Amino acid sequence: MEPRGYRMVVSTESDYVDTCAVAERELIAWLSSKQYDTSGLAEGRTEVAAHATLDRDSESGMNGAYSRWRMRETFSATSGTWQSTLVVRSGLPEDEGRTWVQVDIEHQPANANEFPTPANTPGIARSLLDVLEARDGEADVTTAPSFVEDADDVDDLLEELCDVNRRMPVVIATVPYGKNPDDWSRTVVEPLFRNLHGLAVLYVLMPAAQIKFNSALEYHPVFGGGVRTYVPGLDPAWKPDAQRHPVMSRRTIEADVRRAAKMLAALPQRLASRHVLPAALLNVPQQRTRPRPSSDGANITQLRDDNVALTSLLNEAEQAEAVRVNEINDLYAELAKAERGSDELRGENEELYDKVQESQRLIRFLRERLEATGDFTTAYSVADNPTITYPGTFANLLDRLDELPYISFTGNAKTTQKLDSQSVDNWLNVAWDGLLALNQFAEASANGKASGDFLSWCKSEASGDFPFPAAKVAMRESDTVTQKSKLSSERMLPVPTTVDADGVVYMQAHLKIGGGNTIAPRLHFYEDGPQSGRVYVGYLGPHLRNTLT
Repeated sequence: MEPRGYRMVVSTESDYVDTCAVAERELIAWLSSKQYDTSGLAEGRTEVAAHATLDRDSESGMNGAYSRWRMRETFSATSGTWQSTLVVRSGLPEDEGRTWVQVDIEHQPANANEFPTPANTPGIARSLLDVLEARDGEADVTTAPSFVEDADDVDDLLEELCDVNRRMPVVIATVPYGKNPDDWSRTVVEPLFRNLHGLAVLYVLMPAAQIKFNSALEYHPVFGGGVRTYVPGLDPAWKPDAQRHPVMSRRTIEADVRRAAKMLAALPQRLASRHVLPAALLNVPQQRTRPRPSSDGANITQLRDDNVALTSLLNEAEQAEAVRVNEINDLYAELAKAERGSDELRGENEELYDKVQESQRLIRFLRERLEATGDFTTAYSVADNPTITYPGTFANLLDRLDELPYISFTGNAKTTQKLDSQSVDNWLNVAWDGLLALNQFAEASANGKASGDFLSWCKSEASGDFPFPAAKVAMRESDTVTQKSKLSSERMLPVPTTVDADGVVYMQAHLKIGGGNTIAPRLHFYEDGPQSGRVYVGYLGPHLRNTLT
């Protein structure tokens, strides 16, 4: 699910009273920049413009204190409502004197069936970061990236990356060799980071510091003008962990900085909306807005005004409930997707485990036979297996397809090349292994030596030098995908007219190149070995839409 709202959660060492004063001052400045009336702000509801109201509530007691401001802007009957909330909350004892600050922006459509408009970083969030010494764990949260210039700075950065209390992702941009760091930061990094303020901790890694940084994080490097997003829970010593921390290549950034900035912000926005709030903010009570009591008597005019106000509050509650219902439904969809992915990985692991056990038993048997003949050298020598040289990028993978004479790529090369911005080594290896296996299968099929489809081939011993896990092969899509035209149409992929007169075929057979995140790349193919002697690859890119995406 794409992120809808904006959420910033930071802490500061300033006390609650001082932080409230700063927050209110910046809020008034923000409202004034919108030409809203700020002369009568107080507890309860204030109409700051004809289309905007501001609700203020606060509480102080044994459980601490909080102040909350919530603005609702409805520009027209069809525009829906933009709701902006600012909360300042005193910390709990375990927060060691910190004060929490939370900013939320969300769009509530006028019609519950409409999709909310995504929220951008609000001016109030930037202004608060500029005046507060905001922190996330051990890191400073600012609107300007910090420069990592030498070895000592790298040590501090590594501590922040491995901080178990970190909530935000750390986004690190690199400076290409030969580029002026100041010029690169001004022309590329600043526009690229424009949507990340309050969502991530920002750094620029200078060339002199890259060597030590990449040496310390050998499985999670970043270089060459690229950018990497390091999500919380980094494990620098575990190679599979690398796929959780996506990379954006220099090529993607320079092609369209504005589009790259939007892509880069998607993951931090999603993490911010899904991360559990700190305990201090979780126990802030639900806002219960009430119209201000009037000093006038209860005449008919006042009763009518009260009725209008109460009806408005009821509509707000219904609107908020509809938004929460949509969020819950999205979470159920994400859960179903995660469970399906877990089932697929479990099946793949079981198959690989069986293969490993079978291989170990065979190795022991053969060694015993060789030992019995006295050939100990052969029994324990290293096997001379064919060496596979893997591509360095998905762009390089496309360039090397002429090495596979039985494979024809008919897909969109740009879609495949974009995988380089969020890829990890494992995806490239799996994709190349799959293409090698498909090429060998197509050759056998063209020569009449293959019986059955590619899945059957992978399950048999015929796969020879280029085996591919059968658990990563799906020869058909679900009935729902096949029956829904908007989903099946995405899988109508190009082939030569000599294969099909329409120039497209329904390529439901696919390889599961990767999983574990929102990209989950897939390779869709069409077997035509018995006819044209080839396998046509019509798509290699992010997971196409299905019932769970």
